[in-house]
Amino acid sequence: MDKREFSWIRQRLGKTQKELAQLLGSSLRAIQSFEQGWRNISVHTERQALFLLAMKESPNKRTRPCWAVRKCPEEIKQNCPAWEFKSGHLCWFINGTICHGKVQQDWKRKMKVRCQCEVFRSMLPLP
Repeated sequence: MDKREFSWIRQRLGKTQKELAQLLGSSLRAIQSFEQGWRNISVHTERQALFLLAMKESPNKRTRPCWAVRKCPEEIKQNCPAWEFKSGHLCWFINGTICHGKVQQDWKRKMKVRCQCEVFRSMLPLP
């Protein structure tokens, strides 16, 4: 996540930098540094910000679960954590999901495929 996306998420959440810092359990200085590009945004902060945005945005949208969008066969669904936890709208958030035929085991890899993820793009149209 870059500084532009982070700032866009904060604005979309309708939070000041101070409010977002409190919400994320961070300091105001850290939020300012993220938005200025002086500091890298940690995985923890990125995940939390995206999750909060998804929770705010999702009641407004009827997102189909990932397995329906991707037309996953039964054997793939049965082995996918998104199916197990009935969280097809949060498949992009859960590590270990099976995306594009491969198990996505860590956040860094998941974020590389997020731009190709129909569920993520329909739910969180980042700038």
